[in-house]
Amino acid sequence: MPDDASAQLDQLYIPPHKFTVAKDIGWVDKHGRRFVELSPFVALATVGPDGTVDVSPRGGGPGFVRVADDGKSVVMPDRPGNNRLDSLRNITEGSGEVGLMFMIPGVDDIYRINGPARLVVDEALANEFIEFGKAPKTLLKVEVREAYLHCPKALMRADLWGDSHRIDRATLPSLSEMVTDQIGIERPKTTLQEQVEGLKQSL
Repeated sequence: MPDDASAQLDQLYIPPHKFTVAKDIGWVDKHGRRFVELSPFVALATVGPDGTVDVSPRGGGPGFVRVADDGKSVVMPDRPGNNRLDSLRNITEGSGEVGLMFMIPGVDDIYRINGPARLVVDEALANEFIEFGKAPKTLLKVEVREAYLHCPKALMRADLWGDSHRIDRATLPSLSEMVTDQIGIERPKTTLQEQVEGLKQSL
């Protein structure tokens, strides 16, 4: 879009409803706390030092992200992944700004938190987050600047929790098969089920 893109957007879209603006209360209240307690999945967005953005999935048992008593910060454990550490490096080397998007299976509403974050290495605190028999090596502490419930329209359009777009996993090759094709190496000898079982052992 041209330099006056913002002005054009204002012409294309009507202003947001006053409640849409006011719903960002800047801290996690009782409703937000309950949402986080029930959420087993979070999308984490981070910004690198060059301004590029990364979004990474995070999961655990419901309530794996904990809200401070005053609702002004949240703590999330970092679980074993692929060791690229894109999110963690963005936080330590970039602006430290993150966005969190919490989802609850079966619920179309989304809860969002934005704010500055930092990594915490604290063995005693990490031991409070043991899951799957493992304590996290690091924890992410986010200071809450923005906190609000998000409109459910996107998940409703996707019917994310329904069956209208659900497919059989066999419709796609396994993750290992797709990645080996992409990088041009020999396909794995293991079956999809064996790969899934292997992943379960490394949660």
